[in-house]
Amino acid sequence: MTTDSDSGAALPYRPCVGVALIAPSGGVFVGRRTKDAGPEHVAGPYMWQMPQGGIDPGEDPSVAALRELYEETNVPPDAVRPLGEIPEWLTYNLPPAVAKQAWKGRYRGQTQKWFAYGFLGSEDLIDVLSPGGGAHKAEFDAWRWARFAELPDLIVPFKRPVYEGVVAAFAGLETWASRP
Repeated sequence: MTTDSDSGAALPYRPCVGVALIAPSGGVFVGRRTKDAGPEHVAGPYMWQMPQGGIDPGEDPSVAALRELYEETNVPPDAVRPLGEIPEWLTYNLPPAVAKQAWKGRYRGQTQKWFAYGFLGSEDLIDVLSPGGGAHKAEFDAWRWARFAELPDLIVPFKRPVYEGVVAAFAGLETWASRP
């Protein structure tokens, strides 16, 4: 899935992962990006997103997903249960003005591999202000559980088609805890 925007077709996409962390109650974790998160993350009222981040060179996407989840939320790998993975990569282009600023202008957007995990821990594990046990800079200043249906309306508009794809792909997973 690619969104239209002329932001430098010659530039590569930044490889990235995204995580839908689903509570037993069916809510999906969303964090409110800090005000200094940059134009690729924050625009007007669209400050909420699911955990996501870059894949290190040579890193397996599933490993990157668990690492990013921990670095952004403090939720360790043993507090989640794998629920699903979107087979294809979801891609978006940055608007031209944002592409010039984000990631030092090296990418036209991101191509993302998305994973869904069921949250097995207690909410006191989640710490967006001191993630990774305080070893990582906070990317969120607040968090909450959201309904799957509201996720596309929370994200910056140029990422909305990706979130719509995530919602469609993971439809039905909000009841994971009630399954054997």
